[in-house]
Amino acid sequence: MRKPIDGLAACVQQSFRLDPFSSSLFLFCGRRSDRIKALCWEGDGFVLLYKRLENGKFQWPRNENEVKNITPQQLRWLMEGLSIDQPKAHRPVSGLSIL
Repeated sequence: MRKPIDGLAACVQQSFRLDPFSSSLFLFCGRRSDRIKALCWEGDGFVLLYKRLENGKFQWPRNENEVKNITPQQLRWLMEGLSIDQPKAHRPVSGLSIL
């Protein structure tokens, strides 16, 4: 969790082969899983957010196979220290047609 903005942007480019200047929000978590950094590009500069949980840990992937895209709702759960897979959450319905 010591990397500044430029180090995180380089990590996005080199390690993940993604564009840090895209409209994506990139999340990074420390080893203890109680701190998280978020990096996003706003067109004229980067924004870096940092959050530390006083109690508990972030539910964070431990290997590349667990990495995934998340929805804005899942981001809110994550930032609250909750699991992004809420068992009682309503799932979006696909293929629904209303006539």
